Amino acid sequence: MYTEDEMLMLSGIQHFMFCPRQWALIHIEQQWAENKLTTEGQILHKNVDNPFYRQKNGDVITLRSLLIASKELGLYGITDAVELVPTDSAEDAITHNRYEGYWKPYPVEYKRGHHKPDERDEVQLAAQAMCMEEMYGINIPYGALYYDEVKRREIISISESLRNTTIHCAQQMHEVFKSGELPKANKQRHCKNCSLINICIPEMNDCVKVSTYLNNNLYEDIT
Repeated sequence: MYTEDEMLMLSGIQHFMFCPRQWALIHIEQQWAENKLTTEGQILHKNVDNPFYRQKNGDVITLRSLLIASKELGLYGITDAVELVPTDSAEDAITHNRYEGYWKPYPVEYKRGHHKPDERDEVQLAAQAMCMEEMYGINIPYGALYYDEVKRREIISISESLRNTTIHCAQQMHEVFKSGELPKANKQRHCKNCSLINICIPEMNDCVKVSTYLNNNLYEDIT
């Protein structure tokens, strides 16, 4: 179990799974730069993250910007939205001081683009669910990802496999953070869209050692 001094930001787990080097530049070296994609993401979350904006759709109540944390994962952060679905049973449900009865929390994470080829978005959603499970002593079997580019919500099962991936990713984050070392660049096609490309300089990964360059290009073979 992690102490308060060891807690890391929950939102970083998505960055870490996508690119450990990008995560380390942001969370260890405190580097940041904006581009079109980061700005669009901020605009999307402007109203989503408003804690004073509550929405009621039928019997479902949507709460925004809830503070959550897990000492087991060593993560803390703020949710995009949590829908409260009414239920007649207290099992796996919570109460709310403003609303009578029992409610099942249903986390919803908003994303600017579309579905990703890996599980980075699912892991972030699972981490949120696991934080709330620890806080309230409940089980949250499902959550949702809303992709603004396609205007579609995807229902995500918080499966045992996804939970294990989330735990492993959180552990790796803590190991890298504790080491304080910047992971090696892994140049990929998506690097060109990263706002930190000029800070990361992934091309440097292709550079050879000076001694190798001199041996290959300047020194004649004496034999």
